[in-house]
Amino acid sequence: MDTQPAPFVPPAPKPRTSPPSTLEMIRIVYRNPLELWGEPTYNEPWISAKGAGGPLVIANDPALIRHVLVDNAKNYKMATVRQKILRPILRDGLLTAEGEVWKRSRKAIAPVFTPRHIFGFAQPMLKRTLEFVTRYEAGGTSDIAHDMTLLTYDILAETLFSGEIAGEPGSFENEIDRLFETMGRVDPLDLLRAPDWLPRLTRIRGRKTMAYFRKIVTDTVKMREEKFRRDPDAVPQDFLTLLLKAEGPDGLTRPEVEDNIITFIGAGHETTARALGWTLYCLAESPWERDRVEQEIDQVLAREPDPTKWLDVMPLTRAAFDEALRLYPPAPSINREPIVPEMWRDLYIPKHAAVLVMPWVVHRHRKLWDRPDAFLPERFHPGNREKIDRFQYLPFGAGPRVCIGASFAMQEAIIALAILLSRFRFDATAETKPWPVQKLTTQPQGGLPMRITPRHR
Repeated sequence: MDTQPAPFVPPAPKPRTSPPSTLEMIRIVYRNPLELWGEPTYNEPWISAKGAGGPLVIANDPALIRHVLVDNAKNYKMATVRQKILRPILRDGLLTAEGEVWKRSRKAIAPVFTPRHIFGFAQPMLKRTLEFVTRYEAGGTSDIAHDMTLLTYDILAETLFSGEIAGEPGSFENEIDRLFETMGRVDPLDLLRAPDWLPRLTRIRGRKTMAYFRKIVTDTVKMREEKFRRDPDAVPQDFLTLLLKAEGPDGLTRPEVEDNIITFIGAGHETTARALGWTLYCLAESPWERDRVEQEIDQVLAREPDPTKWLDVMPLTRAAFDEALRLYPPAPSINREPIVPEMWRDLYIPKHAAVLVMPWVVHRHRKLWDRPDAFLPERFHPGNREKIDRFQYLPFGAGPRVCIGASFAMQEAIIALAILLSRFRFDATAETKPWPVQKLTTQPQGGLPMRITPRHR
């Protein structure tokens, strides 16, 4: 008889049963937008309503999502509210640039993320992870959410910047938290589409942190330029070098170069860090799933030393990571705004409407998933993952603006999980009570304190 226990249902806000008042909505959006959505949002194919800042369309139907993000993507620009949050941080980086600036940046960055380059990053990823996990050899308790941020920063620094980022990782991690706590939140005035000349308290509070990041970028560029002058042949052909080579009359401006550096330093490691933390947490609370993953990793590492192969030969490990991405998508909301009004089937989408494609909601939609709130990696096992519609699972977005680093992140995650779980067991403690909060990424409020035990003595 099968005695496997019921699947683990990780923490998440319960859908609201009544709409909030305008004042309450502003308070919820500022504190944690994930707590805003009601039962209809998780059950209907789309919702068209009047929001505090104007018309609102919530797109859940995979066909509608495809229409907005792919088929008619030219009619949808980045949403005004989203840009008001992100542009002060990233300016003309790849996540926030539009039009010709975005095209130039995408063209300049694309060569870094070809399969050949990504495979070339596997050994540095492995090296940094092996160095990182030595801190766990004595066992004990540690905040895994914090640790994964440090690990992915180490990997990013080694792969995209060849270890040459100015500043200290420890202070960097603290400043990232501060940045998301201030400038990474929705300001109520933005939600109400107030005039830009009205000062935003969130941005005022975040100026010092923003200056810190801008200085890191300036110092990093100076370090690389000095290396160019001293010995051009010794300069690594990495992300930073490719960006600087793309600078010029027909390429990127210096501010655009710096904006893309800060985009990848800030956002490029944060999303993978959050996904790794949530994966380790969900596996800790599902020991029967963790046993399968550990067994798979042990078998693969015993016969396959090449980390470029691990993603393809660890389907159970990948499935656990994919399922954590479903439950806790690092980017929980994709926001668009139509340039001209249009009809899609019988849905009218007015000009200036806030069109929300929310992976957080779509990934938990009652009509798209069986037991949507449960941690069930089997959804992504071979034979099952092929049945999932491309536009009902959006951890990396879709369409022209799909995450350029998706393959990089998947390889990084599987290598990190393979080393972490082959050597150590991660268990929840009485203090492990995370609550998902949206601050640009889906973060565990309260952290992820976990007990770490070496698996092999």
